[in-house]
Amino acid sequence: MTQYSNDAESKRLIEENLRQQNWKRWGPYLAERQWGTVPEDYSTDGSSWDSFPHDHARSRAYRWGEDGLLGICDRQGRLCFALALWNERDPILKERLFGLTNAEGNHGEDVKECYFYLDSTPTHSYFKALYKYPQAEFPYAQLVEENQCRSKTEREYELLDTGIFDDHRYFDVSIEYAKAAPDDLLIRIAIANRSSEAARLHVLPTLWFKNSWSWGRTGEGYESKPNIELNNQGIVATHSTLGQFHLVAQPLSGQDSVKFLFTENETNVDRLFGTANASPFVKDAFHSYLIHNQQNAVNSSSGTKAAAHYPLEIPPGETVVLKLRLSAESVEADFGDSFDQLFEQRIQEADEYYSDLSQHLAADEARVARQACAGLLWSKQFYHYGVADWLSGDPTQPPVQRRASLLRREKA
Repeated sequence: MTQYSNDAESKRLIEENLRQQNWKRWGPYLAERQWGTVPEDYSTDGSSWDSFPHDHARSRAYRWGEDGLLGICDRQGRLCFALALWNERDPILKERLFGLTNAEGNHGEDVKECYFYLDSTPTHSYFKALYKYPQAEFPYAQLVEENQCRSKTEREYELLDTGIFDDHRYFDVSIEYAKAAPDDLLIRIAIANRSSEAARLHVLPTLWFKNSWSWGRTGEGYESKPNIELNNQGIVATHSTLGQFHLVAQPLSGQDSVKFLFTENETNVDRLFGTANASPFVKDAFHSYLIHNQQNAVNSSSGTKAAAHYPLEIPPGETVVLKLRLSAESVEADFGDSFDQLFEQRIQEADEYYSDLSQHLAADEARVARQACAGLLWSKQFYHYGVADWLSGDPTQPPVQRRASLLRREKA
């Protein structure tokens, strides 16, 4: 029988295991990468990397999952939250990690980013991660081209090798989550400008629904189209099986409110395939709105994808903190002392939990073990793959001959 200590986190684990409280309903289950995966491959030759490349990810709705930057979702991947960033130099929003495909890397597929999982409790009552975002234009092409030039006997060409972080010209973007209750998550984002000059950054904490409505299917997992809309506190997301969740965001100093942008989590078929979009509001709308100044790309009040827009100019060496709250209950937008006190309480509880686990370790060993646990817990990512539906294809999508041949083989 599993033995538990008497600390707060151990008590939450007991409540979870006895199904008294659903503490693990929300966590860092949002995948780091959904593009280039086998479930999203509907090609005729099984080339998943080419079937859904990174260049499609910002514009094309995923069929089976979602991905995002240091994000979260419920344990069934229905409602997702993650960061999007833009330094006013990149050609695209930073919404997900970038990496090389199997053919592009001299040692195969490989993520080319700098990010760190710093902490997490088993119930995700508290968890924290860090992403280092360059202030210069991200060297997407350089990373691909240089690695393709290298042989298997040579070392990989990494993001650090490009010099993008020279002179400390980058942002440290840390995000912390703390649960006040199983369905009540406090979110604290700290953006530190590490350079010696002021730097501009657009931060878009983004909430969206996985697309389960565009495939022409009904039944479990294919509920009616959900909705996110503006209300007097912030935004409210409504789903037929998940219920309602409210997201409130703290305005910047000197401002009365936060501007929310809306669009649909639906494919921009015009950009990718040259055919007309059914709606003017598509998955990459925030990219079009910010980078290409297309003001009509976004909806003003509702959609299936929404983001709070924080345009920042951060002085050298300074840190800006953004605070949000995602809750099943409509809560007051209180971001004062009680907000930070809950974080301190959850951090203290995490300290107590890991202190008991590592009491026989030296201090350095305990720190290594705790961050190793963070890496494991942050990597519990949602992976949905309905093989029968994948093989047969979807009613609203073109038939794929390879899928048909595989299906016949399965039935043989």
